[in-house]
Amino acid sequence: RKRQRYVEKDGKCNVQHGNVRETYRYLTDIFTTLVDLKWRFSLLIFILAYALTWLFFGLIWWVIAYSRGDLEHLGDHAWTPCVNNLNGFVSAFLFSIETETTIGYGHRVITDTCPEGIVLLLLQAILGSMVNAFMVGCMFVKISQPNKRAETLVFSSHAVVSLRDDRLCLMFRVGDLRDSHIVEASIRAKLIQSKQTQEGEFIPLDQTDLSVGFETGDDRLFLVSPLIISHEIDERSPFWDVSRGQLERDDFEIVVILEGMARSSYLADEVLWGHRFTPLLSLEEGFYEVDYGGFHHTVPVPTPACSARQLAAAAARRDAHLYWSIPSRLDEA
Repeated sequence: RKRQRYVEKDGKCNVQHGNVRETYRYLTDIFTTLVDLKWRFSLLIFILAYALTWLFFGLIWWVIAYSRGDLEHLGDHAWTPCVNNLNGFVSAFLFSIETETTIGYGHRVITDTCPEGIVLLLLQAILGSMVNAFMVGCMFVKISQPNKRAETLVFSSHAVVSLRDDRLCLMFRVGDLRDSHIVEASIRAKLIQSKQTQEGEFIPLDQTDLSVGFETGDDRLFLVSPLIISHEIDERSPFWDVSRGQLERDDFEIVVILEGMARSSYLADEVLWGHRFTPLLSLEEGFYEVDYGGFHHTVPVPTPACSARQLAAAAARRDAHLYWSIPSRLDEA
């Protein structure tokens, strides 16, 4: 059976919102709604916002000229129009663009004998500034979003379980391809797994934190070269009772989040028991070189197939046996 991902490998959340009835909530925060739109819709709204504003005020300028009779006195030099050299809707539309964008070519200009035109000029200048601030702000926020920054933050294709200092650890690798490194990048890991409570309640996507060094500060990374992130499987870990055989039967997903913008996940069959990541860093003449060609490579290493609990119990029994087998100095005396 193909396992359904909660988060795709490229970081996209595989969740869709359906049957949302209170759609008015999106309009109450229209700025964020526009920022979250896809680029093609954002550009379409950006163009329409300006084009419709220019057309709307151009139509009003043409109506004022028509109602005053300016279009009937085009060649009459004794007649003072509301806007000089406005001879139709096209010229009214061009005057609307010049007014809102403050271009001011000087060919078409408003006269002081048109109070309604002066009021309209002030209104268009104010509303035009608001449209500029709103749309340019949306574009700036959308461009400056760190989504593309996540494209150069890479995660290993598999996670591994092996011994580190005689303790079972779950590990994965993360790297930054850019030279402008992120200082103190923070990383988190979540276990996504369905579970049933003691009261019989079924929780389909329960989230459990996986400790990757929050208590010690190891979750804040100096990501100059690729780092191996380690989760020690101890008594507080949800993998405390998981052995190699059970891992092959389990259905879970591990979601890793770097700096809140880069995400990846590992299914149960993407966790390799008894493997270790190959080294990438080598010392050259005057610098360290990172070989990203082996970023996803792992090698098998001797690793017990039992769970961390069983491994700790076996170590405790071994230590107890060594303790009681050593005669004390009093017995020797």
